[in-house]
Amino acid sequence: MTNLNQQILKFDYDQNFKDQDFYVSNSNEHSFNLLNSWPKWDKNFINLIGEKFSGKSHLINIFLEKHRGIKINAEDINNDFLQQIKIYENIIVEDLTKKINENLLFTLINIIDQDNKYLIVTSKIPIVDFKFKLNDLNSRSANFILSQIEKPGDDLIYALILKNLSDRQISIDQKLIEFIIKRIDRTYGKISDFIYKIDEISLKRKKPIDFKIIKEALEV
Repeated sequence: MTNLNQQILKFDYDQNFKDQDFYVSNSNEHSFNLLNSWPKWDKNFINLIGEKFSGKSHLINIFLEKHRGIKINAEDINNDFLQQIKIYENIIVEDLTKKINENLLFTLINIIDQDNKYLIVTSKIPIVDFKFKLNDLNSRSANFILSQIEKPGDDLIYALILKNLSDRQISIDQKLIEFIIKRIDRTYGKISDFIYKIDEISLKRKKPIDFKIIKEALEV
């Protein structure tokens, strides 16, 4: 991380790295601060929303390092899990989709409410937009505090590229990053794909990253 730290320091970004190299920007600051404010929440139910690779799981892992809790993928919820949560104050359900067992989710929410526990559900779209078949579950979903991780701005794209390349022990010139930022699709998935591509192309050709490799990865 030496090269990354030098680059970040140069652009005064070092102060934005928090907890396990999580970079706080306008895109994710609200979600970061909300989880850090536990247990001072207006409600006991949080829905953390964001596209794939937006940092939802990263934030959850940071939260669980600070506060005791249990985590499960939404599709894996079963009756045994509903028994396990009795000894935990914080329950995390990741990657909520329409494949969820609605009855089990409804029961889980009722347990959280009755026992005054805390529930964080992560999803790509707001839980209120799922339109569950179970009407009572739709009513319950309206009680969640919604926290959306927005599309990345220039500063976050810059930090994501620097960190991921630094993790791969790859250095890159500032001008190249500026070139990338102006042309890359501003979604977390595309940024992740791009980083994988330039690393792969650079390794295959045994050449440092240059404009040619970047243009090829960007398909410019």
